[in-house]
Amino acid sequence: MNVVLHQPEIPHNTGAIGRTCLMTGSGLHLIRPYGFFLDEKSLKRSGLDYWHKINVSEHDNFEAFEAAAKENSPRPRFFFVETSGGKLYSDIKFEPYDYLIFGSETVGLPQEILQRFPQQIIRIPMTGEERSLNLSVAVGIVLYESLRQTGFEGLS
Repeated sequence: MNVVLHQPEIPHNTGAIGRTCLMTGSGLHLIRPYGFFLDEKSLKRSGLDYWHKINVSEHDNFEAFEAAAKENSPRPRFFFVETSGGKLYSDIKFEPYDYLIFGSETVGLPQEILQRFPQQIIRIPMTGEERSLNLSVAVGIVLYESLRQTGFEGLS
C-alpha cells in the first residue's frame, strides 16, 4: 500500500505517518513543498531516528508523483481522502498497490486535483462539528482498512 502526503505542514504528523508506514511496510510519498525541513537536524529534533528505515519517495509536484506512480505500477489507483468525498472509505475495495492521498493539514487537497478524479474522492464519516480528524489519525484509519481488506499481507 502507498500513503501520499500532498504538501504536509506539520513535521510531527509526517513523522507519525512515517512510523505507521514503516510498521505496515507501506510506501510513503511526499509532495513538495513541505511546511518543515526534511534534513537530518530537523528529523532528529522531531525524534525521527527511524526515518532512514522508511520507504520514502519525494516528488516536486503532483504531476511528478503521478508520473512516478504510473512508472512503478501498470494501473495505479488513486484514492483522495477529503471531508467532501462522496463515498465512504469503507465502501472501497482496496488493492495492494493503491495510493491513499491526503492533503495538507490546513487546506486539504487542491481543487484542481480533485476535479480530475471526482469518482475517487473518499471520506471518513464524522459528526461535522469540527474541521476534520488529525491527519495522522485519518491516515491510520484508511491505511489499516486497506490492509485489512488485502489480508494484512506481510504483517504478523
